[in-house]
Amino acid sequence: MATAPSTDEVIDEFLSQRGHETEAVGWDENYNKKQCPDCGGLHEPTANECSVCGWIPAGSR
Repeated sequence: MATAPSTDEVIDEFLSQRGHETEAVGWDENYNKKQCPDCGGLHEPTANECSVCGWIPAGSR
């Protein structure tokens, strides 16, 4: 018996067919610091959350 795709898979496929990126977003890197992709705040390599805007990388919740 086959299983139906999850809602997330259906939405990701819909968006990707229309040119949107569907990969999980993580930290950017700037020299030896982590950089928040939302606000550009710089953090130590051990940071788990942006202390400027509160952004948390996908999969960290």
